[in-house]
Amino acid sequence: MSVTLVAALYIHPGREAEFEQFEAAAARIMARHGGAIDRRIRIARAAGENLPHEVHIVSFPDDESLQRYRADPELQGLAELRARAIRETVSWMGRELPGYET
Repeated sequence: MSVTLVAALYIHPGREAEFEQFEAAAARIMARHGGAIDRRIRIARAAGENLPHEVHIVSFPDDESLQRYRADPELQGLAELRARAIRETVSWMGRELPGYET
């Protein structure tokens, strides 16, 4: 059964370049395990609002693929870069549903 994650990513101020670098590398590693960032949504924010920088919709073919991605040594090697860029991640696991007829 496929796995869908919704992830809200909060970055450290001024760390957009590190965030992009980490996410590009993570996406390449994710692809090796059958995963993909299906959608990236940049959040419009006003000054002082505590909103995420981006929200991602991520999919994996199954939970085992997700666990292999999370345990990947190359991903773990990016931990310092991730910590410099991302201050908090909030994620939810779910499953995709069919759309409504219009």
